[in-house]
Amino acid sequence: MENHANGFAGPAVFATTHWTVVLEASLESSPKASEAMAQLCRTYWYPLYAYVRRKGYNPEDAQDLTQDFFARLLSGRILGGLDRQKGKFRSFLLGALEHFLAREWRRTQAQKRGGGQSLFSLDAVDAESRYLLEPADELTAEKIFDWRWANTLLEMAMTRLSKEREAEGKIVLFEAAEPLLSGDDACKSYAEIAASLNMNEGAFKMAVHRLRRRYGELVRAEIAQTVSTAEQAEEELRHLFEVLRQ
Repeated sequence: MENHANGFAGPAVFATTHWTVVLEASLESSPKASEAMAQLCRTYWYPLYAYVRRKGYNPEDAQDLTQDFFARLLSGRILGGLDRQKGKFRSFLLGALEHFLAREWRRTQAQKRGGGQSLFSLDAVDAESRYLLEPADELTAEKIFDWRWANTLLEMAMTRLSKEREAEGKIVLFEAAEPLLSGDDACKSYAEIAASLNMNEGAFKMAVHRLRRRYGELVRAEIAQTVSTAEQAEEELRHLFEVLRQ
């Protein structure tokens, strides 16, 4: 998703956050903790990869750096000196990556490329093909990271919404309404889409309103996993909109 989410509503829940996953994975070597951390890596690897590439590293080095960064994060070797209770998960990851690039990369130069065990499989072809679609000169490394981070949050929320509607047997309605939720330019009007679903326009508009509201709740839920307080969640929400407006 490349556009804004609308209709934010609903409480944020902070009981289980990404901080929890990182902490548990760094303190215990259980399959459950490792898989949770690996899933976190699979979700957020691309904003970090794009950041490293925009810093001037070639595709192969960027791939190695991104994978090694997450492996070190899992092992706990990156956590020292970084206060997880202050700031947001987005800021934590970027700060940890900058620290890693500045101080840790030179240590890997003496190691054989690919000699370590990867925490997760990074698709190098997909990574670089996505990166080549980024603006050539308009965004700094920090801005491209924030842009991709924001879009990752929206994509995760939309995926959750899709799975919810599929479980309810309403996936056809969801797929028809999705462009109206994400802010993409819809090829058809409300009336045309409603007719294709054998619905009247008023009922379809109400369904879209409910989907948009739920989408907003899910975006808030995704943000809540990256922070520790309601105040930080509101700050991240404002930041998300600022990034997407640029």
